[in-house]
Amino acid sequence: MDDFKHYTVMLNEAVDALECEKGKIYVDCTLGGGGHSELILKRISPNGRLISFDIDDEAIRHAKERLKDYPNLTIIKSSYTNIKAELQKLGIEKITGGVILDLGASYHQLTKAERGFSFSKEAPLDMRFDMESNFSAYDVVNTHSEDELVRIFSEYGEERFSKRIAKKIVEVRRSEPIRTTKELADIIIAATPRIKSNIHPATRVFQAIRIEVNNELKNVNFVLHDILDLLDKGGIISVISFHSLEDRIVKQIFKFESQKCRCNEMICKCPPPRIELVNRKPIMASEKEILENPPSRSAKLRVVRAI
Repeated sequence: MDDFKHYTVMLNEAVDALECEKGKIYVDCTLGGGGHSELILKRISPNGRLISFDIDDEAIRHAKERLKDYPNLTIIKSSYTNIKAELQKLGIEKITGGVILDLGASYHQLTKAERGFSFSKEAPLDMRFDMESNFSAYDVVNTHSEDELVRIFSEYGEERFSKRIAKKIVEVRRSEPIRTTKELADIIIAATPRIKSNIHPATRVFQAIRIEVNNELKNVNFVLHDILDLLDKGGIISVISFHSLEDRIVKQIFKFESQKCRCNEMICKCPPPRIELVNRKPIMASEKEILENPPSRSAKLRVVRAI
């Protein structure tokens, strides 16, 4: 448990946005290291309630120890995509306070070599958030067709050399399976032309595979619609995203659900908007935070309120 390392990105900004009130119900869809959950609990205790979700056993074990003094916390080992069913089990019909989502992989997952998220450390190809899942990066790399790999690298990684990389992967795996992160990184390097860049050649492909393994973009789209159904009037959603694909989904859903008219007809028959935008432009991490935790430079916080 002591080796669990986590940096909570935009801690105060994301929780401040929730305008926490005692006596209300809050949900942390991405428990992780427990930083956001802990600050929410400090602000809503003793009679507020927090339900926190995660699918990572290591994160849950760490958070349970960290937050053991809060009886008003319920930790659920489940994907946040099951939010409706899990809250129903608890007898909760509406989220009266707010919801926080800190999307993407955690610092602990990215830096623990054996989890296989990083190309800078030798490890088995894995990249699963949920270690009980039977689908990993190994399966993507070794069983997906060349066309599927091109699509994943292009859509989820916005990789301009996706065809070259996919072709090289298929060529190499004909001889024997690709088993480790270093093997894959070396294949990507060999398949791409040498150009001046601050980004490692494997960065976008590793991101794309991680998204595919964990169904990240589809899950974000799914859960935001469920949260909107569950959120009581005045409730707030606070979402941190880390790359343009996630942020685009969040932005588009929030924009659509906050518009008065979505039909563009002469006589509008649209239902009233369900939310209002609290911040029209995303809130970014402070310079101080970026110096302390460089990955936070890509974080974007969007906030809406149910009306």
